[in-house]
Amino acid sequence: MMARSDRALWSAKRVRVVSLLPSATEELFALGAGDLVVAVTHECDYPPEAAALPVITRSALGLHDQDSAGIEEAVASAAAEGRSLYEVDTAAIRDLNPDLVVAQDVCRVCAVSADQVALDLAGISVIRQHPHSLEDVLREIEELAEACNLNAAPLMTRLRSRIETASQAAGRLPRVRGVFLEWLDPPYPAGHWTPDLLDLAGIDDPLARRGRPSAPITWKDVSAAHPDLLVLAPCGFDRDRALVEAGLAQASIDAVHADRVVVLDGSAYFNRPGPRLVDSLELLIANRQ
Repeated sequence: MMARSDRALWSAKRVRVVSLLPSATEELFALGAGDLVVAVTHECDYPPEAAALPVITRSALGLHDQDSAGIEEAVASAAAEGRSLYEVDTAAIRDLNPDLVVAQDVCRVCAVSADQVALDLAGISVIRQHPHSLEDVLREIEELAEACNLNAAPLMTRLRSRIETASQAAGRLPRVRGVFLEWLDPPYPAGHWTPDLLDLAGIDDPLARRGRPSAPITWKDVSAAHPDLLVLAPCGFDRDRALVEAGLAQASIDAVHADRVVVLDGSAYFNRPGPRLVDSLELLIANRQ
């Protein structure tokens, strides 16, 4: 987290920001400050305007053609060998002369970690986002806005109003027993902020890990939870890719005997702790009936 004294250094000027985090890119554009962003990651695909910005990262593993099991094995192997999943052009970042770099400390698999670039970017102010709940996400949007001399109030009012409206709509429906999976082979239950969304949506998930990282379980664990609703939103996969992965796991999914199985776009919504978590909540409510 950047200290207030650091923020004061550019209190009278526009801030040049490098985003090493797709959710932070979304936050800045949602705040109406996309013009402050001077570089992004190869995964910053929303909003579409972000695609026109210089890209200063790439995947070090090349996992696009592998299925869930293959990706899990490759990531585990890289972790065991101490290899990073991302390559970052820190020289290019320095050439851009940013005032601020936004990185994260939540998950070394999902995005570039702040520790990976800390040494090479010494002397440049870095915000380390590390949300573990929905409220953390909202608070860190406000903190990013403050660091960039932006007024977060209009955006926060809209987001909190939508959360309240969605929660009230869910409250008018009977609660449902469900399980949310953010990976399929092996299955990973909902972690961090997603259990907050499930609770607000009226979905009781006995496997969810509120405020904690997800961890692998087995499909027997999923079956033993006896969910009426099974939500599949694999991390980093859009809906089309998620449907392919669900097809590969069809026998395991069928063995759960859920009344309803829903496949959603994890990459666009649930996996990114930014403004579209509110869209994720609304999506859950729309698909729980």
